[in-house]
Parts: sequence; C-alpha cells; structure tokens
Amino acid sequence: MKVIIAAALASMFVTTAGAQDSPFRKELKRGDLTGTNMEIVTSASEIKPGETATLHIHHGDESYYFLESGLIELPDGKQVPIPTGAVGMNVRYVPHGAYKVVGDKTLKLQTVHIVDKGKPLNDRPPPK
Repeated sequence: MKVIIAAALASMFVTTAGAQDSPFRKELKRGDLTGTNMEIVTSASEIKPGETATLHIHHGDESYYFLESGLIELPDGKQVPIPTGAVGMNVRYVPHGAYKVVGDKTLKLQTVHIVDKGKPLNDRPPPK
C-alpha cells in the first residue's frame, strides 16, 4: 500500500505556471534549521473533492502524514484510496503531486519540509 500511495503522490499534474505555493496549504510554523542554510516549514493542507494538486518539486525534503482519508484519481484515471495515518516522504527535486480528489471526503494532511532557505517552497519541475 505504501508503494501505491508513494506512486500516486509522485505522479501529480503538470502546471504551466512558474513557482507558486499550493492553494490548499496553510503554513503553521517556519524556522531555521540550526547550523545550516535551510529552514523547516510545517503546514496543514485540505484538498476538497473535485480539487486537483499540481505536479511540483521542493528544494529539499518533505514528510507527509494523512490526517483524514480520501480517494484520489491519478492522471491515468486509476482511483487510489488514501487511508488515515498513511505516511511518506518526497525527496529533493523528485516531482510529485498530480492527483484529483474524488468521492465525497476532503483529504487532509500535515507536511514538514526541510528546504533551502530563500527558495520557493513549491517549484515547477524542470523540463525533461
């Protein structure tokens, strides 16, 4: 199940916009990572049915934890249930996202990013 969830989150939609933050994310706390040029950003996100997460990367690592379950649909049409308590990580510069929340439940998750200070939290993946 972890592999399916990771694959689902790693295959998010491509955005044509430049670097931009997620409209679903609410930043809770940000602070410096001691002794580095990085920062820690803790956020909560809610993605409602019908809303779509876009393909993006981070200039660092991200850990996520699903607070409330939901059902997502991948670009190929496959639907994947995300259970409450699912946890995972996205590593630096690996594109992830690109799913639509389907069904009748809002998907809720908490994220912790450890990223390069001064860079955007979310960025567009480089062209292939």
